[in-house]
Amino acid sequence: MEADGFVRRRRMTAETAGGDAGVAGASAGAEVRWFGGRIWGVSESLVGNLSPRIGGETEIQTVQFSDGPPEIADASEPEYEGLPQGASTSTHMFAGAVAGIMEHCLMFPIDCVKTRMQSLQPEPAARYRNVMDALRRIITTEGVWRPMRGLNATAVGAGPAHALYFACYEKLKKSLGDIIHPGANSHLANGTAGCVATLLHDAAMNPSEVVKQRLQMYNSPYRGVMDCVRAVWQSEGAAAFYRSYTTQLTMNVPFQALHFMTYEYLQELLNPHRQYNPSSHMVSGGLAGAIAAAATTPLDVCKTLLNTQESLVGVAAAGQGGGQAQGTHRHITGLAHAFRTVYRLGGLPGFFKGVQARVIYQMPSTAISWSVYEFFKYGITKHQHEKRIAQQREGEK
Repeated sequence: MEADGFVRRRRMTAETAGGDAGVAGASAGAEVRWFGGRIWGVSESLVGNLSPRIGGETEIQTVQFSDGPPEIADASEPEYEGLPQGASTSTHMFAGAVAGIMEHCLMFPIDCVKTRMQSLQPEPAARYRNVMDALRRIITTEGVWRPMRGLNATAVGAGPAHALYFACYEKLKKSLGDIIHPGANSHLANGTAGCVATLLHDAAMNPSEVVKQRLQMYNSPYRGVMDCVRAVWQSEGAAAFYRSYTTQLTMNVPFQALHFMTYEYLQELLNPHRQYNPSSHMVSGGLAGAIAAAATTPLDVCKTLLNTQESLVGVAAAGQGGGQAQGTHRHITGLAHAFRTVYRLGGLPGFFKGVQARVIYQMPSTAISWSVYEFFKYGITKHQHEKRIAQQREGEK
């Protein structure tokens, strides 16, 4: 009884003292949190947990009795980065899988255009002036669903790839950060964690990329995903699905290092307290993706060449002209070979084919990915946190 009376007296004092500050803080962030609550409204069980408490309410999490004065923790609106033990690995994986699928699916038509515009030997009907011209011509000449061809292969690969990607990144970022720069953000830890996470992501995603890009090409001979998988397996072997893996890593390791370092740096500027802030996640993700995409376009052109093996058309033509194909590699098999081929067919400008489409694709793509990831990470973690608080209170009754 004495403990209950003590808690009630302290709660009344906390409500009185913190009322004005609570109203001000809630009104400042109400719009952002309300928007997040509306999006999350699909699940009835989580709506109540994610809805903000507008006003000056302050609840008591625990009361600890010791030799000194009792300590009282405020659980009304726990900070995003300050939630107990952070988010779990399963939370990172689920949020990452949802973010990856949404990112790739929403931006897939632009990805199709990027693949076409990186073609080194395009057909006359597949030469486009810009992204919008490409989309318009693809839809009018090949059908409204043509830019979405290969989407199912991408969706299947993007889920597990991004689940591994974000879970690995979060784990290594924290572990390395505690070693390199305890208690503060470490750009070295962020970049290193992004590089290692890329190894897992690309291992899961590379086969899907091969199938997707072959289906995206103009006059693709494959009827669908399974037909493409079967044809590639029979004619080129299982290794064909990983022919571009080392090139993709060569591209994605610097891409992801630059991407994560830029994102975390922008978060320091735009969101120094690291609370859930959709606008800062979107802006930071978009800018980070655009910068990293532009810088790594030459490697992306080589990756596309390795995935599609488009230059075989040129090799066959050379062989018909005078037997110069004697001793020529049947397939483009490595990064050095891909670089030589791109330079031979397109010169220096060839390394930047499709750069406009790549930046236009990556900028909203990474903005969507980070926004969705941070939203689900915040929502799930806060729900778990408040569920633990409710269980503790039930146990104390």
